[in-house]
Amino acid sequence: MNIRRLQPSDAEEYRKLRLIALQMHPSAFASSYEEEKGNSADFYKMRFQSEESFTFGAFEEEKLVGSVTLLQETKRKLKHRALIVAMYVSDECRRRGVGKALIVAALEKANGMGGIEQIYLAVESTNEPAKKLYRSFGFEVFGKDKRAIKIEDTYFDEDHMVLYL
Repeated sequence: MNIRRLQPSDAEEYRKLRLIALQMHPSAFASSYEEEKGNSADFYKMRFQSEESFTFGAFEEEKLVGSVTLLQETKRKLKHRALIVAMYVSDECRRRGVGKALIVAALEKANGMGGIEQIYLAVESTNEPAKKLYRSFGFEVFGKDKRAIKIEDTYFDEDHMVLYL
């Protein structure tokens, strides 16, 4: 497995993985498949060139099988904070250390940026494997957002977690 920051040339493969994630696990993301299916690869190319957004990919035999994004807050009073978003590992690659390797890459980047003191993330409350992974790095739940996600007539709660560096 190879973990690296995604480049503009990875945009089409990322787009495909992202759409699969949104279709297969809609309650895990604030965005929906319907909202993102019209995004071209160019949309993601621009994100991959940002100075505040760092998307890492996990590759097995040159195939993208997982990704995570670290976002640095941009407002002066919040620059000591970062967010982990859009975490996804393909179903066939779960329980093989891919998620752990992606979180390691994001945390190493945060530590190397200087000035990041805390990292936040949100996770669907019933996603125990993800919460276990995050807790293994020291993330702690600090709140629950009840009915955070609504898909048709079904609500999903989110746990908000923080890691103090």
